[in-house]
Amino acid sequence: MASTIETTSEPLWYVAHTYSGYENKVKESLEKIIENRKLEHLILDVQIPVETVVEGEGDKQKEVESKLFPSYVMVKMIMSDETWHVVRNITGVTGFVGPGSKPTPLTDDEVRAMGVEVDGTQSAAAPERKLSFAVGDIVTLNAGFLQGNTGTVTEISPDQQKVTVTVSMFGRDTSVELDVANVKKQ
Repeated sequence: MASTIETTSEPLWYVAHTYSGYENKVKESLEKIIENRKLEHLILDVQIPVETVVEGEGDKQKEVESKLFPSYVMVKMIMSDETWHVVRNITGVTGFVGPGSKPTPLTDDEVRAMGVEVDGTQSAAAPERKLSFAVGDIVTLNAGFLQGNTGTVTEISPDQQKVTVTVSMFGRDTSVELDVANVKKQ
């Protein structure tokens, strides 16, 4: 009943479109199917590209993972009728990215740009940490000799977890660089 599959092509990355919020369910379902049907040699990897985002303010900050491409799951596979049907028939998958019903593979550079490892090499574009502050936000300083003063965010350094705030002192504007834990958005 099972047909012989010709695996003449190399495994490539494809993008499956999912219903909103179904990305993790699709990934888990696909991984179970791969294991149960022994398809590890045809469907090699399933990824949901994420970035780390810092949410909250002051002492209540926490790092959370945010999907870079909501409603999409990346699948490294050897495309065949069987593998196409396996992925396409998972609950929550609406199809592959590509013209019509023809899946279009991604290039290695496109995959790296999405933060996914290609052939054991780290992605060139590592996910960037983001803060819940924007230039122009009014903030209250909650530490140091300027505690209680308000100022305006003029610069943000997500990698160092710092913001530059302009505070008015003695009729003059003064810029101060502070850790994000020492300021609170109003």
